[in-house]
Amino acid sequence: MSETVHDLPVIDYLRKQIAGELSPADRTHMRYPTAISQLLGFRIVEIAPGRAVVEFDADASVHGNQQGTVHGGMLVELADAAIGTARSTLAGPAESFTSIDLRATFLRPVWDERLRATAYATHAGRTVSHYLCEITRGDGKPVATVASAVMTLRGDKAEGR
Repeated sequence: MSETVHDLPVIDYLRKQIAGELSPADRTHMRYPTAISQLLGFRIVEIAPGRAVVEFDADASVHGNQQGTVHGGMLVELADAAIGTARSTLAGPAESFTSIDLRATFLRPVWDERLRATAYATHAGRTVSHYLCEITRGDGKPVATVASAVMTLRGDKAEGR
């Protein structure tokens, strides 16, 4: 006899994931954990409506640029993952979304550090929403800020995304 599938809202699914309480029958309409987050070792550590905190252990010997610091693209990817997770907490079952703008400001270099990306909605519109992500290092000092505009897709436009 097969187990009954539990279709959960994204936020409920992620809360169970963080708590380590997901069952094999728990599902949501979005893919979690995402393939890129698994590849890069990102961890969702906090979640709330329109808000997410994602952590990452950066290592310049693995994630470095030609100057020997963590590549800015890694910071942007971390922020994008946090922003996407924050947005997904508000997504309905027939909705998806896509970034339409992303702007990064780099504040200080990083070598080997646990980074914390905190993303939250600054404006939640019906079609276009705005998010801010603040990346800090272990001592709480800011590393980068990333602002993004995200467009909500519905119906046929959301299928397959």
